[in-house]
Amino acid sequence: MSTHTLWWITLGAGLVVAVVAVVLLQTFLNQVKRVERGAEAIWESAKPVARNTATTWMLTQTTVRLDRLTEEALRHDALLASVQGDAAESGGDA
Repeated sequence: MSTHTLWWITLGAGLVVAVVAVVLLQTFLNQVKRVERGAEAIWESAKPVARNTATTWMLTQTTVRLDRLTEEALRHDALLASVQGDAAESGGDA
Protein backbone atom coordinates (compact mmCIF):
# COMPACT_ATOMS: atom_id res chain seq x y z
CA MET A 1 0.00 0.00 0.00
CA SER A 2 1.33 3.39 -0.91
CA THR A 3 1.57 6.42 1.30
CA HIS A 4 -0.94 8.17 -0.90
CA THR A 5 -3.52 5.41 -0.32
CA LEU A 6 -2.89 5.46 3.43
CA TRP A 7 -3.53 9.21 3.49
CA TRP A 8 -6.84 8.75 1.69
CA ILE A 9 -7.85 6.00 4.12
CA THR A 10 -6.89 8.21 7.06
CA LEU A 11 -8.83 11.16 5.65
CA GLY A 12 -11.86 8.94 5.00
CA ALA A 13 -11.72 7.53 8.53
CA GLY A 14 -11.37 11.06 9.92
CA LEU A 15 -14.39 12.17 7.88
CA VAL A 16 -16.45 9.24 9.21
CA VAL A 17 -15.39 10.09 12.79
CA ALA A 18 -16.24 13.77 12.24
CA VAL A 19 -19.68 12.90 10.83
CA VAL A 20 -20.41 10.54 13.73
CA ALA A 21 -19.28 13.22 16.19
CA VAL A 22 -21.57 15.80 14.57
CA VAL A 23 -24.53 13.41 14.65
CA LEU A 24 -23.91 12.55 18.30
CA LEU A 25 -23.51 16.20 19.27
CA GLN A 26 -26.69 17.14 17.40
CA THR A 27 -28.57 14.34 19.14
CA PHE A 28 -27.23 15.54 22.49
CA LEU A 29 -28.23 19.12 21.68
CA ASN A 30 -31.75 18.01 20.76
CA GLN A 31 -32.06 16.15 24.07
CA VAL A 32 -30.80 19.17 26.00
CA LYS A 33 -33.40 21.37 24.28
CA ARG A 34 -36.10 18.82 25.12
CA VAL A 35 -35.06 18.81 28.78
CA GLU A 36 -35.00 22.63 28.82
CA ARG A 37 -38.54 22.74 27.41
CA GLY A 38 -39.69 20.30 30.07
CA ALA A 39 -37.97 22.27 32.82
CA GLU A 40 -39.53 25.49 31.56
CA ALA A 41 -42.97 23.88 31.53
CA ILE A 42 -42.48 22.70 35.11
CA TRP A 43 -41.27 26.15 36.13
CA GLU A 44 -44.29 27.83 34.53
CA SER A 45 -46.70 25.46 36.26
CA ALA A 46 -44.91 25.88 39.60
CA LYS A 47 -45.17 29.68 39.63
CA PRO A 48 -48.95 29.77 40.25
CA VAL A 49 -48.57 27.12 42.95
CA ALA A 50 -45.94 29.29 44.65
CA ARG A 51 -48.21 32.34 44.42
CA ASN A 52 -51.16 30.39 45.82
CA THR A 53 -49.21 28.97 48.74
CA ALA A 54 -47.09 32.00 49.62
CA THR A 55 -49.29 32.98 52.55
CA THR A 56 -50.06 29.57 54.04
CA TRP A 57 -47.80 30.40 56.96
CA MET A 58 -50.53 32.77 58.15
CA LEU A 59 -53.09 29.98 58.57
CA THR A 60 -51.98 29.34 62.16
CA GLN A 61 -52.60 32.97 63.07
CA THR A 62 -55.94 32.85 61.25
CA THR A 63 -56.97 29.85 63.33
CA VAL A 64 -56.04 31.61 66.57
CA ARG A 65 -58.00 34.71 65.62
CA LEU A 66 -60.98 32.66 64.49
CA ASP A 67 -61.02 30.92 67.88
CA ARG A 68 -61.01 34.33 69.60
CA LEU A 69 -63.82 35.52 67.35
CA THR A 70 -65.84 32.38 68.13
CA GLU A 71 -65.39 32.93 71.87
CA GLU A 72 -66.53 36.53 71.56
CA ALA A 73 -69.55 35.53 69.46
CA LEU A 74 -70.51 32.97 72.09
CA ARG A 75 -70.29 35.66 74.79
CA HIS A 76 -72.59 37.89 72.74
CA ASP A 77 -74.98 35.00 72.21
CA ALA A 78 -75.05 34.27 75.95
CA LEU A 79 -75.66 37.95 76.73
CA LEU A 80 -78.49 38.19 74.19
CA ALA A 81 -80.02 34.99 75.51
CA SER A 82 -79.93 36.31 79.06
CA VAL A 83 -81.45 39.66 77.99
CA GLN A 84 -84.20 37.89 76.04
CA GLY A 85 -84.80 35.57 79.00
CA ASP A 86 -85.12 38.58 81.34
CA ALA A 87 -87.50 40.29 78.91
CA ALA A 88 -89.63 37.15 78.60
CA GLU A 89 -89.81 36.80 82.39
CA SER A 90 -90.76 40.50 82.80
CA GLY A 91 -93.34 40.34 80.08
CA GLY A 92 -94.78 37.11 81.37
CA ASP A 93 -95.32 38.55 84.89
CA ALA A 94 -97.23 41.60 83.71
